[in-house]
Amino acid sequence: MRKTISGTATRPRLTVAKSLKNVFVQVIDDERGVTLAAAATNSKSVKDALKDSASKVEAARQAGLRVAALAREKGIEKVVFDRNRNRFQGRVKAVADGALEGGLKF
Repeated sequence: MRKTISGTATRPRLTVAKSLKNVFVQVIDDERGVTLAAAATNSKSVKDALKDSASKVEAARQAGLRVAALAREKGIEKVVFDRNRNRFQGRVKAVADGALEGGLKF
């Protein structure tokens, strides 16, 4: 998929990586090889926004909201969504929903 999905300075790539416990979200400019914004479900800013009994899906949505806020602070409004071979369901869909809710456009 990386051959077909690439981020530029005007439209960077929003990539989602997940493990069994956490979700990691980054906004990347592939032309310069720079990460512009990043958030994860195990980061302090996302954990503070959650209740202790929140599900993994809700934590992924909060990570999407956080990365959208960081990206919008840097003037990024449009991104290319890269799901990294994961199905678009569950936590990956929650990240996308959170990013859309946060103001990013795919």
